[in-house]
Amino acid sequence: MTQTIASAKDVYRFFAQGGERTPILKGLSLEVAEGEFVCVMGPSGSGKSTLLHLLSGLDSPDSGVITLGGERLHELGERRRTLQRRKQVGYVFQFFNLLGNLSVLENVALPHSIGGRKAGEREDPLALLASLGLEERAGAFPHELSGGEMQRVSIARALAGGQPLLLCDEPTGNLSQQAGREVMELLRGLCDEHGRAILLVTHNPRDATFADRVLFLVDGELAEGVELCGPGIGVEAVHGALASLSI
Repeated sequence: MTQTIASAKDVYRFFAQGGERTPILKGLSLEVAEGEFVCVMGPSGSGKSTLLHLLSGLDSPDSGVITLGGERLHELGERRRTLQRRKQVGYVFQFFNLLGNLSVLENVALPHSIGGRKAGEREDPLALLASLGLEERAGAFPHELSGGEMQRVSIARALAGGQPLLLCDEPTGNLSQQAGREVMELLRGLCDEHGRAILLVTHNPRDATFADRVLFLVDGELAEGVELCGPGIGVEAVHGALASLSI
Protein backbone atom coordinates (compact mmCIF):
# COMPACT_ATOMS: atom_id res chain seq x y z
CA MET A 1 0.00 0.00 0.00
CA THR A 2 1.39 3.43 -0.97
CA GLN A 3 2.13 5.64 2.03
CA THR A 4 1.71 9.40 2.29
CA ILE A 5 5.09 11.14 2.55
CA ALA A 6 3.75 14.66 3.20
CA SER A 7 0.36 16.20 3.84
CA ALA A 8 -1.40 19.40 4.83
CA LYS A 9 -4.81 19.25 6.49
CA ASP A 10 -7.05 22.33 6.80
CA VAL A 11 -4.04 24.63 6.87
CA TYR A 12 -4.29 28.39 7.32
CA ARG A 13 -1.38 30.83 7.09
CA PHE A 14 -1.65 34.59 7.54
CA PHE A 15 0.70 37.47 6.82
CA ALA A 16 0.62 40.11 9.51
CA GLN A 17 1.36 43.75 8.73
CA GLY A 18 0.31 46.95 10.45
CA GLY A 19 -1.97 45.14 12.84
CA GLU A 20 -3.88 43.42 10.03
CA ARG A 21 -3.75 39.78 8.99
CA THR A 22 -3.93 38.86 5.32
CA PRO A 23 -4.65 35.20 4.52
CA ILE A 24 -2.06 33.46 2.33
CA LEU A 25 -3.45 29.92 2.60
CA LYS A 26 -7.08 29.31 3.53
CA GLY A 27 -8.05 25.85 4.75
CA LEU A 28 -5.75 24.04 2.31
CA SER A 29 -5.55 20.23 2.33
CA LEU A 30 -3.11 18.22 0.20
CA GLU A 31 -1.43 14.82 0.20
CA VAL A 32 1.69 13.63 -1.62
CA ALA A 33 2.22 9.86 -1.77
CA GLU A 34 5.52 8.03 -1.94
CA GLY A 35 6.81 8.02 -5.52
CA GLU A 36 4.15 10.48 -6.73
CA PHE A 37 4.81 13.58 -8.85
CA VAL A 38 2.38 16.35 -7.87
CA CYS A 39 2.33 19.81 -9.43
CA VAL A 40 0.68 22.86 -7.88
CA MET A 41 0.12 25.71 -10.32
CA GLY A 42 -0.81 29.27 -9.56
CA PRO A 43 0.14 32.87 -10.24
CA SER A 44 2.76 34.79 -8.27
CA GLY A 45 1.54 35.53 -4.76
CA SER A 46 -0.94 32.66 -4.68
CA GLY A 47 0.84 30.89 -1.80
CA LYS A 48 2.86 28.26 -3.70
CA SER A 49 6.20 28.90 -1.99
CA THR A 50 4.49 29.27 1.38
CA LEU A 51 3.03 25.79 0.90
CA LEU A 52 6.52 24.34 0.32
CA HIS A 53 7.88 26.09 3.40
CA LEU A 54 5.07 24.66 5.52
CA LEU A 55 5.40 21.11 4.23
CA SER A 56 9.14 21.12 4.92
CA GLY A 57 8.83 22.60 8.41
CA LEU A 58 10.67 25.80 7.48
CA ASP A 59 7.50 27.65 8.48
CA SER A 60 4.55 26.78 10.70
CA PRO A 61 0.83 27.21 9.95
CA ASP A 62 -1.39 29.43 12.03
CA SER A 63 -3.77 26.49 12.25
CA GLY A 64 -4.10 23.04 10.71
CA VAL A 65 -1.78 20.04 10.63
CA ILE A 66 1.36 19.39 8.58
CA THR A 67 2.60 15.79 8.47
CA LEU A 68 6.03 14.87 7.09
CA GLY A 69 7.34 11.33 6.99
CA GLY A 70 4.66 10.17 9.41
CA GLU A 71 5.39 12.89 12.00
CA ARG A 72 3.06 15.76 12.89
CA LEU A 73 5.43 18.70 12.76
CA HIS A 74 3.58 20.81 15.34
CA GLU A 75 4.16 18.06 17.89
CA LEU A 76 7.95 18.24 17.44
CA GLY A 77 10.35 20.67 19.04
CA GLU A 78 12.52 22.85 16.80
CA ARG A 79 15.50 20.46 16.88
CA ARG A 80 13.45 17.37 16.02
CA ARG A 81 11.60 19.29 13.31
CA THR A 82 14.92 20.27 11.74
CA LEU A 83 16.15 16.67 11.88
CA GLN A 84 12.92 15.45 10.30
CA ARG A 85 13.29 17.96 7.47
CA ARG A 86 16.88 16.90 6.82
CA LYS A 87 15.82 13.27 6.83
CA GLN A 88 12.82 13.60 4.53
CA VAL A 89 13.28 16.59 2.18
CA GLY A 90 15.59 17.66 -0.62
CA TYR A 91 15.18 21.06 -2.30
CA VAL A 92 15.47 22.30 -5.88
CA PHE A 93 15.25 26.07 -6.23
CA GLN A 94 14.79 28.48 -9.13
CA PHE A 95 18.04 30.29 -8.34
CA PHE A 96 20.22 27.16 -7.85
CA ASN A 97 21.73 28.35 -4.49
CA LEU A 98 25.13 26.80 -5.20
CA LEU A 99 28.08 27.99 -3.12
CA GLY A 100 30.46 29.80 -5.42
CA ASN A 101 33.61 28.99 -3.44
CA LEU A 102 32.96 25.24 -3.62
CA SER A 103 33.46 22.93 -6.58
CA VAL A 104 30.58 21.06 -8.18
CA LEU A 105 31.52 17.90 -6.28
CA GLU A 106 31.81 19.78 -2.98
CA ASN A 107 28.39 21.39 -3.49
CA VAL A 108 26.78 18.01 -4.15
CA ALA A 109 28.47 16.51 -1.08
CA LEU A 110 27.10 19.22 1.26
CA PRO A 111 24.12 17.13 2.51
CA HIS A 112 26.60 14.54 3.83
CA SER A 113 28.15 17.14 6.12
CA ILE A 114 24.90 18.35 7.69
CA GLY A 115 23.45 14.93 8.49
CA GLY A 116 19.92 13.71 8.05
CA ARG A 117 19.69 10.13 6.88
CA LYS A 118 22.08 7.31 7.82
CA ALA A 119 25.27 6.94 5.79
CA GLY A 120 24.01 3.82 4.02
CA GLU A 121 20.88 5.68 2.85
CA ARG A 122 22.77 8.55 1.20
CA GLU A 123 23.85 8.73 -2.42
CA ASP A 124 27.46 8.85 -3.62
CA PRO A 125 28.08 12.40 -4.94
CA LEU A 126 30.39 11.40 -7.78
CA ALA A 127 28.03 8.62 -8.89
CA LEU A 128 25.16 11.13 -8.89
CA LEU A 129 27.13 13.53 -11.09
CA ALA A 130 27.95 10.69 -13.49
CA SER A 131 24.27 9.71 -13.70
CA LEU A 132 23.40 13.31 -14.62
CA GLY A 133 26.15 13.63 -17.23
CA LEU A 134 28.24 15.93 -15.06
CA GLU A 135 31.16 13.70 -14.02
CA GLU A 136 33.64 15.71 -16.07
CA ARG A 137 32.44 18.92 -14.39
CA ALA A 138 33.09 17.66 -10.83
CA GLY A 139 36.07 19.96 -10.33
CA ALA A 140 34.48 23.02 -11.93
CA PHE A 141 33.02 25.96 -10.00
CA PRO A 142 29.46 27.29 -10.38
CA HIS A 143 30.50 30.37 -12.39
CA GLU A 144 31.97 28.05 -15.03
CA LEU A 145 28.64 26.25 -15.64
CA SER A 146 25.66 26.96 -17.87
CA GLY A 147 22.24 27.52 -16.29
CA GLY A 148 21.13 24.00 -17.19
CA GLU A 149 24.30 22.52 -15.69
CA MET A 150 23.86 24.51 -12.48
CA GLN A 151 20.30 23.25 -12.09
CA ARG A 152 21.41 19.65 -12.63
CA VAL A 153 24.05 20.16 -9.94
CA SER A 154 21.31 21.54 -7.68
CA ILE A 155 19.23 18.42 -8.32
CA ALA A 156 22.23 16.18 -7.61
CA ARG A 157 22.73 17.98 -4.30
CA ALA A 158 19.05 17.52 -3.46
CA LEU A 159 19.39 13.79 -4.13
CA ALA A 160 22.68 13.30 -2.29
CA GLY A 161 21.11 13.06 1.15
CA GLY A 162 18.84 10.19 0.09
CA GLN A 163 15.64 11.98 1.14
CA PRO A 164 12.45 10.47 -0.30
CA LEU A 165 10.76 13.83 -1.11
CA LEU A 166 11.93 16.60 -3.45
CA LEU A 167 10.35 20.03 -3.16
CA CYS A 168 10.87 21.98 -6.38
CA ASP A 169 10.19 25.72 -6.45
CA GLU A 170 9.99 26.99 -10.07
CA PRO A 171 13.06 24.88 -11.05
CA THR A 172 13.03 25.98 -14.71
CA GLY A 173 12.30 29.65 -14.11
CA ASN A 174 15.84 30.80 -15.01
CA LEU A 175 16.45 28.34 -17.85
CA SER A 176 15.96 28.30 -21.60
CA GLN A 177 13.06 26.23 -22.90
CA GLN A 178 15.39 23.39 -23.96
CA ALA A 179 17.34 23.36 -20.69
CA GLY A 180 14.06 23.53 -18.77
CA ARG A 181 12.69 20.53 -20.64
CA GLU A 182 15.84 18.54 -19.87
CA VAL A 183 15.46 19.34 -16.17
CA MET A 184 11.81 18.27 -16.18
CA GLU A 185 12.65 15.02 -17.99
CA LEU A 186 15.26 14.39 -15.31
CA LEU A 187 12.75 14.96 -12.50
CA ARG A 188 10.21 12.70 -14.21
CA GLY A 189 12.85 9.96 -14.41
CA LEU A 190 13.58 10.26 -10.70
CA CYS A 191 9.94 9.35 -10.01
CA ASP A 192 9.71 6.56 -12.56
CA GLU A 193 13.09 4.93 -11.98
CA HIS A 194 13.95 5.73 -8.36
CA GLY A 195 10.59 6.19 -6.64
CA ARG A 196 11.26 9.73 -5.40
CA ALA A 197 8.19 11.78 -4.56
CA ILE A 198 8.16 15.27 -6.05
CA LEU A 199 6.06 18.31 -5.24
CA LEU A 200 6.58 20.94 -7.93
CA VAL A 201 5.21 24.46 -7.75
CA THR A 202 5.24 26.40 -11.01
CA HIS A 203 3.34 28.78 -13.25
CA ASN A 204 4.73 27.05 -16.39
CA PRO A 205 2.10 24.88 -18.16
CA ARG A 206 4.76 22.82 -19.97
CA ASP A 207 6.42 21.86 -16.69
CA ALA A 208 3.04 20.77 -15.31
CA THR A 209 2.61 18.16 -18.06
CA PHE A 210 5.34 16.01 -16.48
CA ALA A 211 3.33 15.45 -13.28
CA ASP A 212 0.96 12.66 -12.26
CA ARG A 213 -1.48 15.22 -10.85
CA VAL A 214 -1.88 18.95 -11.42
CA LEU A 215 -3.67 21.08 -8.83
CA PHE A 216 -4.45 24.78 -9.04
CA LEU A 217 -3.91 27.25 -6.21
CA VAL A 218 -6.04 30.39 -6.44
CA ASP A 219 -6.17 33.04 -3.72
CA GLY A 220 -4.81 30.64 -1.12
CA GLU A 221 -7.17 27.77 -1.90
CA LEU A 222 -6.94 24.71 -4.13
CA ALA A 223 -9.60 25.02 -6.82
CA GLU A 224 -12.38 22.51 -6.22
CA GLY A 225 -13.26 20.18 -9.08
CA VAL A 226 -10.29 21.30 -11.19
CA GLU A 227 -7.60 18.62 -11.13
CA LEU A 228 -5.70 17.00 -13.99
CA CYS A 229 -4.44 13.44 -13.68
CA GLY A 230 -1.88 11.64 -15.86
CA PRO A 231 -0.17 9.98 -17.42
CA GLY A 232 -0.08 12.06 -20.58
CA ILE A 233 -1.41 15.38 -19.31
CA GLY A 234 -1.36 17.67 -22.33
CA VAL A 235 -0.35 21.31 -22.33
CA GLU A 236 -3.71 22.16 -23.93
CA ALA A 237 -5.51 20.66 -20.93
CA VAL A 238 -3.40 22.74 -18.56
CA HIS A 239 -4.11 25.92 -20.53
CA GLY A 240 -7.81 25.04 -20.52
CA ALA A 241 -7.88 24.59 -16.76
CA LEU A 242 -6.04 27.88 -16.25
CA ALA A 243 -8.49 29.66 -18.55
CA SER A 244 -11.47 28.21 -16.69
CA LEU A 245 -10.07 29.67 -13.49
CA SER A 246 -9.14 33.00 -15.14
CA ILE A 247 -5.49 32.70 -14.10
